[in-house]
Amino acid sequence: MQTERSRHAVLIIGAGLAGCIAALRLADRGIRVTLLSSGSEDHPPNSVLAQGGIIYRAHDGNDAARLEEDIMTAGHRINNPDAVKFLAAEGPNAVDEILIDRLDVPFDRIDGSRRDLTREAGHSAARILHCADHTGRSIMERVGRAVRDNPCIDLREGCSAVDLLTSHHHSRGMTYRYQLADRCCGAYVLNEATGVVETMPADITVLATGGVGRVYLHTSNSRAATGSGVTMAGRAVVRLMNMEFMQFHPTTLFYPEPRRFLITEAMRGEGARLFAGKGDYFMERYDPRGDLAPRDIVSRSIVDVLLRNGDPCVFLDLGGVKHDLETRFPTVLQNCLERGIDIRSEPIPVVPAAHYFCGGILADLKGRTSLDRLYAVGECACTGVHGANRLASTSLLEALLWGKAAGDDAAARVEAGLDRRNPLYDEIEDWKMQGDERNDDPALIAQDWATIRNTMWNYVGITRTGPRLARAFDELRDLSGNIHEFYKSTPLSRDVLDLFHGCETAYLITQAALRNTRDIGCHHRV
Repeated sequence: MQTERSRHAVLIIGAGLAGCIAALRLADRGIRVTLLSSGSEDHPPNSVLAQGGIIYRAHDGNDAARLEEDIMTAGHRINNPDAVKFLAAEGPNAVDEILIDRLDVPFDRIDGSRRDLTREAGHSAARILHCADHTGRSIMERVGRAVRDNPCIDLREGCSAVDLLTSHHHSRGMTYRYQLADRCCGAYVLNEATGVVETMPADITVLATGGVGRVYLHTSNSRAATGSGVTMAGRAVVRLMNMEFMQFHPTTLFYPEPRRFLITEAMRGEGARLFAGKGDYFMERYDPRGDLAPRDIVSRSIVDVLLRNGDPCVFLDLGGVKHDLETRFPTVLQNCLERGIDIRSEPIPVVPAAHYFCGGILADLKGRTSLDRLYAVGECACTGVHGANRLASTSLLEALLWGKAAGDDAAARVEAGLDRRNPLYDEIEDWKMQGDERNDDPALIAQDWATIRNTMWNYVGITRTGPRLARAFDELRDLSGNIHEFYKSTPLSRDVLDLFHGCETAYLITQAALRNTRDIGCHHRV
C-alpha cells in the first residue's frame, strides 16, 4: 500500500468543540496546528448535536459552590473534586472569554436584554445558556468559522486516526525502546479520499475523538462515536478510567432510525412530564425530584415502567411548558413534524438511548495523560468531572474549558522549546499493510456490528447483572479475536477501521463493568 509522511508541530485528532478550541488557543499564539476531522455534513460531531445548552452562572452570581454540589450529587460523589472545582470556578469565565466576547454566540435573551437561563434535571438553579434548542449547532457554527479563518490551522477533513505512534512501539531505533519513559510521537491516519494510511509524526498530539455511543443498538450519537481515541490510547498503554460509566439519555424519540433523535432534557426543565399508558405520571414514585431527577435515575425508571407494562415507549407531556414551542424548541418541533408527530397537540413518544460516556482516557486539569506529549479532551477524556453520572449540560462546558486548558499548556510547551530536531521522528516506521484479501464484505461488517450493538444493549446496557456481563465478555472476546484477524488481512477502509475501534471499545467497557461489582450511577448492577 502507498504511504505518505508529514511532520507536524501539534496534531489534534477530532474537530468537535474541544478539539477546535484547543486548536484556536494554539493558533492564537502563532503555533501551526493540524486538525483532523473524520466527520462530514451528514455525520457531524456530537458537539453539533447538543441541544439543551451550556452551564453558565445563575443570575444572582453566587453559584460556584452550588454548582459543585449539584455535579457531585449527580456523580454519586466519586467525581474528582479538583476537576469539579475547576469547572465550577473557571467554566463560566471561559464562556465569557471565548463564546460571548470573542465568538459572539447568539445565546437567547429575555426581551432582548437579560440572558435567558434555563434549568435542567439535577440542577438547583437556572444557570444554563442556550440558543433555543440548537445550542451545540450555534456554538459550532461560530467556532468552525473561526477555525477555517485562522491561517495557522490546517483543517483536514475525511481523515480517521488508525493508531498512536509511540517511541516504545514504533521506533526502529533500539535506543528509544530501551528508554524507561515512553512518549507519543503522532499517529497513523487513514485518508479516506485516497485510501492511504499516512504517517504523521508530531511533537504534541491531542485526542479529541468524542464518545462511544455507536457501540450500542440505540444511541443519540454521531457515526464517529466509536471510541477510537479510547482504544488507541488503550493500545498505547495509556491509563483509562471509569470505563463502565455509560450514560443513557432518558428521552430520545421513539422512531425507527439508526441514530435516535434527542428530545432535550430542557423540556422537562421547562415543565414537561413523563407518563406511561393512559396517564400514569410515574416519576414521583421513583424519586422525590420527579421529572427533574438525574438522568441515570430517570432512565432506569423508564425501563422499569416499560418492563412492568410491556409497553414499547413512554410519553412526554408538554402541557406544563409555558414557552412558545416554535420559539423555544424549534429543532424538536421540526424533527417531530417530519416524522408525523405534532408536539403542539400531542405527547412525544420517548425511550432511553446511549448518550454520553463518563469514562475514558484519564486526563488532569491541563488535559495531560499518562503518556508524555499526549493530551485528551472532550468526551474521550475522563477528567473526573462526571464521576458515575453526568449532570446535564456539563459536557459542552467541560469540552470548552479543557480544550482551552490543553491548548494553553501545549502552547507553553512548544514555546519553551521542544526537541523538534530529535532523530526519534526519523526512526518512526511507516504503516505496513499485512493483508490484501478483498473480504470487506458489507454483509460481514453489518453482522459484526449487529452482534456488538445487540450484545452491548442487552447485556451491558441500562441494567446489568453478573451473568449478563459474563455472557457479553465471552461473546466480545471471541468476536474481538475474529475481527483482529479480519483487520490484519483486509485492506484498510473507514468501515473496517470503525468496526475495529468499535469492537475494542465494547470489549473495554464490558471488562470494566464486569470488574466493578458496585451498583452506582450509570453502572446499575443488580
